[in-house]
Amino acid sequence: MSSSNVLFDVPGPKALRRHMIFSVVAAVVMLGGLGYVVLVLWNQDQITASQWAPMLTAEAWTQYVLPGVRATVVAAFFSIIIAFVLGLVAAMGRMSELLPLRWVATLFIEFFRAVPVLIMMIFALTFLTRYTGLEAGSRPLVAVIIGLVLYNSAVIAEVIRSGVGSLPAGQREGGLSIGLMPAQVRRAILVPQALTSMLPTLVSQIVVILKDTALGYIILYPELLNAARQMGSRYGNMTVALLVGAVLFITINWLVTTFAEWLEGRLRRRGRSAGPIGPAHDAIQTDGTPDAADAGGGPIGAVGSRGT
Repeated sequence: MSSSNVLFDVPGPKALRRHMIFSVVAAVVMLGGLGYVVLVLWNQDQITASQWAPMLTAEAWTQYVLPGVRATVVAAFFSIIIAFVLGLVAAMGRMSELLPLRWVATLFIEFFRAVPVLIMMIFALTFLTRYTGLEAGSRPLVAVIIGLVLYNSAVIAEVIRSGVGSLPAGQREGGLSIGLMPAQVRRAILVPQALTSMLPTLVSQIVVILKDTALGYIILYPELLNAARQMGSRYGNMTVALLVGAVLFITINWLVTTFAEWLEGRLRRRGRSAGPIGPAHDAIQTDGTPDAADAGGGPIGAVGSRGT
């Protein structure tokens, strides 16, 4: 029995026709709803040609759209880098054999996973304003990065820990059997495999970071949503401006996801390719006994020495 029909029966002709009818009806309903929304917006002069005209001017892009995209990418870039590094450190700490370090890492992860990102941004901005001499123009960016890093590093740490826990027990036992310490096993064997296996989840977290930069609008960070709202107020076409902002968010996230999928495929192909290994049958004689060349470190012996 194939794995595709272990959990359910293969639908017959009647079921296939029924599924097709349901799909067509659902598609018609969705298109009808979308058409109704478009018609209402058109009748209220929200998405007519006159509303789209400002989007074709250089001022809209140089003064609003491109600065908003740049601010979003800058905040997301630094947040992603710092969050991944801090998340990896927190994950290693939570898996450590040292009890105090494990307690500190657990407290960090559980606390910052539970606090909303917006609260951390507002708290960070208030702290930077009252207790630091940081330039006023830089405070919103730093506050956005702090909020995104604290929350997402805690989530990434749990993702990495879950990835390590999902690996076969033989991976850890094999590392210990060759004399590695538990910390060395995690660092050299378990965590690299966990990062590869959990890459789709990590990519999803990158997309979350990119989208959550829009929360910076509350603390007056000039990211893409803020720029879109300002552009809508400037030209009196708020609906069109927000649609443009949504399309740009979707495009950025699609580019990031596409790159991550390519990287994941490349890493998995490299993981499956172990390099050229000498033909095993050359080291085995026809009577089943090892060849004399193998006793002196032939092809199989060489592979074994590299494996240890």
